[in-house]
Amino acid sequence: MNFYKFLPVILLVTITSSVFSQSVSSKEVTLNIDLKSNCKLRYYYYPNLQAYFDNLKNVFYYQDKGFWQTAATLPTNYGGYSLYKMNHVEISDFDDEHPYQHLNTHKKQYPSNFKGSKI
Repeated sequence: MNFYKFLPVILLVTITSSVFSQSVSSKEVTLNIDLKSNCKLRYYYYPNLQAYFDNLKNVFYYQDKGFWQTAATLPTNYGGYSLYKMNHVEISDFDDEHPYQHLNTHKKQYPSNFKGSKI
């Protein structure tokens, strides 16, 4: 008999949690589009780190021992670098996967500046 008293409560909790989990997971990231290149403004490039941040996936791309790595945070050896105060560049001409394919071009366009002023 006690089971039947709690059955509506159990059903309510189950349905509510199911609806809530679907609404949370359906959030979609909207990226701005550059009007000149018609590309989504998806990546930030950090010249002093030679690393990228993907606004769509919320991950960093960086080199470690010559190989490109993907992670939600930068490793500790990048410590001391303020991602918000130091210079970074919004890549406006590329919105596909693997932005590091264009590292040599970006290094020429946006040289490192260790004084900390913005580009």
